[in-house]
Amino acid sequence: MSSGRVTLAEVAKRAGVSRPTASLVLSGRSREFRISDSVEQRVLEAAKELNYRPNIVSRSLRTGSTRTIGFVSDTVATSRLAGDMIKGALEAAREQGMLLFIGETDGDVNLERDLLQTMHDRQVDGIVYASMFTRAVNVPAALTTGAAVLLNAVPKRASTLSSVVPDELEAGRTAAQVLLDAGHRDGIHLIGAGPRIRDVHPGGVAAVERITGIREVLGKAKVKIAGGRLTDDWLPEYGYRATRELLEHTRPRALICLNDRLAVGAYQALDDFGCKVPADVSVISFDDHPVATWIRPKLTTVALPHYELGRKAVEVLLAEINRIREGIAPEAETHRVPMPVRIRDSVAAPDA
Repeated sequence: MSSGRVTLAEVAKRAGVSRPTASLVLSGRSREFRISDSVEQRVLEAAKELNYRPNIVSRSLRTGSTRTIGFVSDTVATSRLAGDMIKGALEAAREQGMLLFIGETDGDVNLERDLLQTMHDRQVDGIVYASMFTRAVNVPAALTTGAAVLLNAVPKRASTLSSVVPDELEAGRTAAQVLLDAGHRDGIHLIGAGPRIRDVHPGGVAAVERITGIREVLGKAKVKIAGGRLTDDWLPEYGYRATRELLEHTRPRALICLNDRLAVGAYQALDDFGCKVPADVSVISFDDHPVATWIRPKLTTVALPHYELGRKAVEVLLAEINRIREGIAPEAETHRVPMPVRIRDSVAAPDA
């Protein structure tokens, strides 16, 4: 064996075949060119014995593929909450023999432009464009020059790019059904949004869909939302303030908090007023933030499927890459990933 990098010619010599034959075997094209099983086995064994590693640059020039994917996000990469999104994407890419190049913009438009250009300069096969929270985005022009998919985002305007998003609509239905199954029929209030679908902050895709799903299920059961309080943000202090204001005027039987951090604030306000969860007030929420299992009683919540979102985005992107190579025009599609409910201790019958 040579002292430097093992060459394809050395593998061919060890196997007793021509260099083109060795190349066809190692590129997985044995069947296509009717190479016998015995020859194929000799080549594979020779490559293993010599610890042969293919020249990625040369192979990419031949195949038109670098076996790499770009992953450009706003704050996903450094967010603990959405770390599993990266993990899912990495594992899906690795299973297909591909590498993931990860870049984070922190919302800086100029940095985003430079990152996308860098990805293209590296000739990635496609790009996953990810958002920390589900929102409508202006699709950067650089994304439309090749294969790309939006992750946790939808385009503000008509686009040829597909989106992978959590199924927030079904999540709202699930949350409402949990309360109905527990026997709740009145005194249900929203924390983080108003009772009407339009009572949300602009760009709040998750809020609109969650409320739509909630209203749909409650409406079919002829149950009205008793009220709702829009907050400036979905953080504990705002959940605390909104719930205190609510308790100063009425005693709810159930709260649907638009995320777990709002629920943390709601718990504190309920405690201030001597209300026990779930004996006096049931609480259900969304996201399955780690805090949902830290607070007591543990919070029933509908989980954001971060890992599954990351995997699905890569799967959709690879399918898009293959379609483009086959000359098929991109066709936008929205892929909704199920959000499972985590039943814990914060919901009970209204007379518990």
